[in-house]
Amino acid sequence: MAPRHDFLNQAAPENYVAGLGRGATGFTTRSDLGPAREGPSEDQIKEALAKRAAALGQAPPTAYGATGKKDEKDDADDDRFQDPENEVGLFASGTFDRDDDEADRIYQAVDEKMDRRRKQRRLVLHLIHLPKQTADMDPPNYREAREQAEQDEYERNNPKIAAQFADLKRALGTVSDDEWANIPEVGDLTGKNRRSKENARQRFYAVPDSVLAGAAAAGGYETSIGADGEGNPAAGANGDNADGTATNFADIGRARDKVLQVRLDQAAQGGGDTDITSGTSTSVDPKGYLTSLQKSVSMGEEANVGDIKRVRGLLESVIKTNPKHAPAWIAAARLEELAGKQVAARNVIARGCDNCPRSEDAWLENIRLNEAHNAKIIAATAIKNNDRSVRLWIEAMNLEKEVRSKKRVLRQALDHIPESVALWKEAVNLEDDPADARLMLHKATEIIPQSVELWLALARLETPDQAQIVLNKARKAVPTSHDIWVAGARLQEQLNESAKVDILMRRAIQSLAKESSMLKREEWITEAETCEAEGAILTCNAIIRETLGWSLDEDDDRKEIWMTDAKGAIGRGHYGTARAIYAYAIRVFVNRKSIWLAAADLERNHGDSPDSLSALLERAVEACPQSEVLWLQLAKEKWQNGLIDDARRVLGKAFHQNPDNEDIWLAAVKLESDTGQTAQARELLATARREAGTDRVWIKSITFERAQGATTTSLELVNDALVRYPRCAKLHMQKGQIYEHDSAPPLLPQAREAYTTGTRVCPTSVALWLLAARLEERAGLVVKARSVLDRARLAIPKSALLWTESVRLERRAGKLSAAQALMARAMQDVPAAEAGLLWAERIWHLEARNQRKSLALEGIKKVDNDPVLFVAVARLFWAERRLEKAANWFEKALVLDPELGDSWAWYMKFLEQHGTPEKRGDVTSKCVVSEPKRGEVWASVAKDPKNAGKGVEEILKTVMQELD
Repeated sequence: MAPRHDFLNQAAPENYVAGLGRGATGFTTRSDLGPAREGPSEDQIKEALAKRAAALGQAPPTAYGATGKKDEKDDADDDRFQDPENEVGLFASGTFDRDDDEADRIYQAVDEKMDRRRKQRRLVLHLIHLPKQTADMDPPNYREAREQAEQDEYERNNPKIAAQFADLKRALGTVSDDEWANIPEVGDLTGKNRRSKENARQRFYAVPDSVLAGAAAAGGYETSIGADGEGNPAAGANGDNADGTATNFADIGRARDKVLQVRLDQAAQGGGDTDITSGTSTSVDPKGYLTSLQKSVSMGEEANVGDIKRVRGLLESVIKTNPKHAPAWIAAARLEELAGKQVAARNVIARGCDNCPRSEDAWLENIRLNEAHNAKIIAATAIKNNDRSVRLWIEAMNLEKEVRSKKRVLRQALDHIPESVALWKEAVNLEDDPADARLMLHKATEIIPQSVELWLALARLETPDQAQIVLNKARKAVPTSHDIWVAGARLQEQLNESAKVDILMRRAIQSLAKESSMLKREEWITEAETCEAEGAILTCNAIIRETLGWSLDEDDDRKEIWMTDAKGAIGRGHYGTARAIYAYAIRVFVNRKSIWLAAADLERNHGDSPDSLSALLERAVEACPQSEVLWLQLAKEKWQNGLIDDARRVLGKAFHQNPDNEDIWLAAVKLESDTGQTAQARELLATARREAGTDRVWIKSITFERAQGATTTSLELVNDALVRYPRCAKLHMQKGQIYEHDSAPPLLPQAREAYTTGTRVCPTSVALWLLAARLEERAGLVVKARSVLDRARLAIPKSALLWTESVRLERRAGKLSAAQALMARAMQDVPAAEAGLLWAERIWHLEARNQRKSLALEGIKKVDNDPVLFVAVARLFWAERRLEKAANWFEKALVLDPELGDSWAWYMKFLEQHGTPEKRGDVTSKCVVSEPKRGEVWASVAKDPKNAGKGVEEILKTVMQELD
């Protein structure tokens, strides 16, 4: 049996209320016979506390034994000193028992003992710091005095706001009624007025129903599209909105296409200098710019009437402040002219001339505004005030209509300003007789001997012999002018004295250097380009020879500097200057192959005749006999000019200088093969395999035999080559292609084995993986082809070709969803700069027609100038019959990569439908010069043995037929 607790039988403590400590209060339920018992009231609690305090002989205690007497000083306590954590009166309403009383007595005794110890320990300190009147107090009162002093000190250091303004409040009692009435109003520092004004401006008013109905009617569109592409008014039942309007999807589509087209153009115009993502462009339409500017100005004139008034007031203020300031008068007159007030403008500028009679600009503005009225009178008045102004004399001369009057004005001007070169030039230009002009120039050079322009003009009018005399006088008069020396050299060139041109330029450099007037090297190149543009080629070459090495030491990187100068001249279209620079560089660096190649490239593209290129290459191979590139270029040049025997002799010399060079062997084989000498070509290949048996020689040998139809021989050669070069991917490809294409019937298992072996030893060859997958697809094994491509992507995970082939495999198999899923993975794995082929595939085969343009714009923003993507965009414009834009995009792709054969084929296919014969011929010739070597379709056609020996033009036509 569980024991009973003794306290359960005890009586409840005095004033005990069940649950009172937990916050419970009495309540009444239906089952209660009467109200529940409530706790003691506040009066009862006070009575109990007083009774207990009386029994102890003390004042009524608090929760911790403090006396119940409240000091009057506590009334001064402020809420500032109240502890927020101390809930005042929490224990005042509680009920205390004997244990609580005992605890209170213990705490009170401890506090009293601690107070006595502190007072004894700090007695001396209190006597030092407390005021004098507290020193006479009893020791028990020291603590209270110290606390009171500390409180007074705190209040002095931190006075209340009311105490701070107490003196001011008392002073208000002396303010009179008049002073109260004259107190100014305080400004609105809170911005109340400003906010109220803004709210007033932003008030809204009810819009009439007619306005709403008109806006709804204006924004209405049709939803149906008729046969002609326009909205069908009768289709409102199918596409009307809730407010009665309809949506015209045809107009929306056309607007969307226009916006996308503009964005595509902006992205293409950005190029490399502009951010292609933003689509911004800095190009300006030179035709429409002035027209648009004129429209904006006229609109501004109508709309800115208030601005004109404000500016007029400002200008009037400026004029009143400084009436001698001519630009202010001119601005005021032009403002009136802009406002359409011609009479006011003339009056303003007339006042300006009266106030600023020495201002040329003011008089010229006055003449301009009065040109149709009394401009001559104004010009005469202006010259009276400014008889030394050249501009005013020339303006007065231009106002005259007859030549005789113009001459009369200029003579008067020369009387006043004889040292003006501009006036002499105008006077000479008015003379029709060269003899009179010559006499006038003689007089001008006597008066102004320092004018180079007058000396040169006189020399041009004189005979050659007399011109030399004039130029000699000019050199003595102006020894620091290089123009006179250049003019003398050009005079000698006109006289066919080429030797004297070089001598004269050499003397010019010495004289100018002596006079410290030598130009910079870049400035001399500019002079040479000027001479070339004016037909003085000998003078141009002489300038380059004498000045190109000026101020450059051997330690400087002269070769790179001169190559840069030549490229700059070529870019500016001055090919003669570039040719002279290359000639000088070759003279200094005679054994540098790069300079010879650059010079040969210039002659090939911009030479005067084919013989000049051949002569240059013959000099090049003599200077650089070990350069097989120069030998091959010379042999090719002879061959293309129809000199087959000369080409053979060149290759023979090249063999002698480079006995084991495979390029020369293969060039000789190509020469003999293209000229029909099959036996000679086969013999050369056999010799090359013995003496220079590289993998490339073996590959060319196999290709030659395949072109001749010798399948057995080619298979033997490829097996022998694989023994020597087992890791050559092209040999494995050739072996598989022989089994697959050359054999009759095709040996697919052997071809599969060849490709499999190749992918095993050459896992990074994309072409091998593609051949293996396409073989399985042609055999009808789509699953196996998919497996091959999966293994290929594992070996080469970032190849755009492999991903594109995987997408095409699924698309050809009719699984468009799988193709789209693969395309999404490819876009994530392939770098953005190499994903142009993927974007082209996605645009043309995986997206709906109405999404192609937006997708092309996104691709251009993400891919950095990919020619394959540019061709895809061009085809989009072609499909929409925007022929001009399609041609522009095709040309951009060709400029970006001229070696991509597929771009040339697509462009020619476009020109076959929409081009002229002249344009097609021009593009074909450029393609032949570029000699494209890459491209999916181009490479497969060019490397097909059936097309061996075909030229670039024939391959171009074949590729055009293969494109789809």
